[in-house]
Amino acid sequence: MSDPRITSSIFTRGAVDLSALRGTAPASSRPATPSQTGAPTGAPGGPATGGGAAVLDVTEANIQSGVLERSMTTPVVVFFGAAGYPDSDQFAPVLERLAAEGAGQWVLARVDVQENPRIAQMFQIQAIPTVYAVVGGRPIDAFPGVIPEPQLRQWLAAVLKAGGVTVAEPEDPRLDEADDALMSGDLDAAEQAYRKILAESPADAAAEAGLAQVGVARRVAGADPQTALAAAQANPDDVEAQLLAADIEVLSGMAEQAYERLVGLVRRTAGDDRDRARQHLVSLFSIAGPDDPAVASARRALASALF
Repeated sequence: MSDPRITSSIFTRGAVDLSALRGTAPASSRPATPSQTGAPTGAPGGPATGGGAAVLDVTEANIQSGVLERSMTTPVVVFFGAAGYPDSDQFAPVLERLAAEGAGQWVLARVDVQENPRIAQMFQIQAIPTVYAVVGGRPIDAFPGVIPEPQLRQWLAAVLKAGGVTVAEPEDPRLDEADDALMSGDLDAAEQAYRKILAESPADAAAEAGLAQVGVARRVAGADPQTALAAAQANPDDVEAQLLAADIEVLSGMAEQAYERLVGLVRRTAGDDRDRARQHLVSLFSIAGPDDPAVASARRALASALF
């Protein structure tokens, strides 16, 4: 689940054995809920709520009920931190805010590693902060350190899906900004915004598609669509004319025609011209995305043309 470009997996150090944590505290020693003690919401050792999403301070006394048992029905994100560590102090409020936004879809369990060294040892904590996801009574993913909020949102969405929670794709204000620039015709600003997203999230398909659209928009700038399509029709072996016509067709909502045009060009050409046609076609695929049926069909046709 973790993106290897963000961090290497903690689980390469060996499986986390939580069996020793099961039953560490008898039922009588588990902390009472705020309703039982009269403690205010957010008191240490008891569940706190922010916007309907639970936040729990975890110790050995309540880890079985608060993390292991609770994860059987609700994904639990365990945050290992300690006061006085800058990254920990800065990252904890971000997780707490996102837990509040989650409105109970997942639980944030906070572990102070200085107060609970045995729990930290069980989870093989080697960096502060470290974040674990526990689903169904077992850890499913983790990362050390701090990651940007957009990547954190994507990670949380994957955790929720692993826990059987139906979630909407998180909105990314960076993409909104980039898309607005593209729609307004500010191609330089759009390209800069999309490249910044890809630098932070290399596998962001939406940013890849946006960057590809910027390229198409630049290539067709100043071209008259009818004239360009007529020129391509009259000169089927003119590589430049075919590439331009394909770009215009994609922007005009005729992507399948564009794909067919370029697959045909691949069949008719060789050497550098053939490679240019192939690369151009692949770049157009990224605009639609790999799940588009037309892209899947065109990829099969391209493979047939090449081999």
